[in-house]
Amino acid sequence: MPRSPTLSHGSDAVPLPLKRMRRVATLMLVAMAVLFLLSRRMEGVHPAWGFVQAFAEAAMVGGLADWFAVTALFRHPLGLPIPHTAIIPRNKDRIGDTLAAFLRDNFLTAHVVARRMYRMDAAAIAGRWLADPATRSGRLRHGASRLAVNVLEGLDPDQFGTMVRGALANRLRAMRVSPALGRTLEAAIAEDRHLPLVDAIIRWTSKTLDANEELVRAMIQKRAGAVLRWTGLDATLATSVLNGLHKMLAEVAEDPAHPLRAKANEGLALLAHDLQHSSEMQAKVERLKNDLIENPALAGWWMGVWEKIRGGLLNAARNPDRALAGPIGDAMRQLGLTLQSDPVLKAKVNRFVRRAVVGAVADYGDGIVRLVSDTVRGWDARTITGRLENAVGRDLQFIRINGTLVGGTVGLAIHVVDIWL
Repeated sequence: MPRSPTLSHGSDAVPLPLKRMRRVATLMLVAMAVLFLLSRRMEGVHPAWGFVQAFAEAAMVGGLADWFAVTALFRHPLGLPIPHTAIIPRNKDRIGDTLAAFLRDNFLTAHVVARRMYRMDAAAIAGRWLADPATRSGRLRHGASRLAVNVLEGLDPDQFGTMVRGALANRLRAMRVSPALGRTLEAAIAEDRHLPLVDAIIRWTSKTLDANEELVRAMIQKRAGAVLRWTGLDATLATSVLNGLHKMLAEVAEDPAHPLRAKANEGLALLAHDLQHSSEMQAKVERLKNDLIENPALAGWWMGVWEKIRGGLLNAARNPDRALAGPIGDAMRQLGLTLQSDPVLKAKVNRFVRRAVVGAVADYGDGIVRLVSDTVRGWDARTITGRLENAVGRDLQFIRINGTLVGGTVGLAIHVVDIWL
């Protein structure tokens, strides 16, 4: 809804519609006064002027009475300190306390919020919003995009990246990674999910041997005896060793039941056990973890990763339509459809939202109530008067207009009845 234009940009600015209604109500009152005076002068000219006089007189009284009532709400009429006037400025603290009590009793109590939340299907609402791209468009999404861009651009990249890295490093330091690694490896072995890792190690070993064949050959020949080198059998020995290694690796790669694979499985199982139960192994892992965290190369790598993440977030925020048209949008739509169709997930989400909202109200409801009360108490009389009058003043001016017309109608009716009787 568009805002009403105002006369100034301050908090006490008077909306133009309110100013116009004041003028209309006041001009009607002045018009009734002029009409009353005119009818008094023309009373003897024609009997109809008596009806005009009765209407104008009663309308003037009704308009004055309603003007006094409306004005007395916000200020002293004509600046006179008449008792029981300027009601709102004199009672602003009580108004704030009453408003706060109303919020507390009707909105910000745990049982009231819980009762209302039980009627709300938050999961379905979120699901429809996520599943339908049309509902995600509009000012809300673009406003959120602008806010995200401003926040990301306003933060110092290096300082914020260092802060995030420090937070992650602190979490890693406090985390005992060795038992978690051991449990993960143990579960992988139990479900044979480690086999691709073993195959990858075998392939890597074979490729490494191929790439360093000359180095291995030179090492074998260097360690061969002088007699073997003199007879030239050192080269034959090196070739035999390399061929044997290649053959063994090929057999291990092709035979799932090869004894070396069993040895590898035993070694991995022992490693998983030591990671969970050996204090010596856990200490080694912790030292390795801390060395990695303190390594300057890792810090430089993280800053590069963070800059890419930040750039991706900025691009997505600047072009929300493009971002939502890709995998992110597909994932959001799929999540929305799941939220609407999966009753178990829907129940869990609704229960989580309900508990989160009720918990927030229980923890912060009193603070919100005090904020309302203290905020109203902190306003000066002019501020609260201006804001309330701007909010309801237009309707109050209609009361003045209606009072003038109703008063005039009643006065005319009384005059007609008096003549008839």
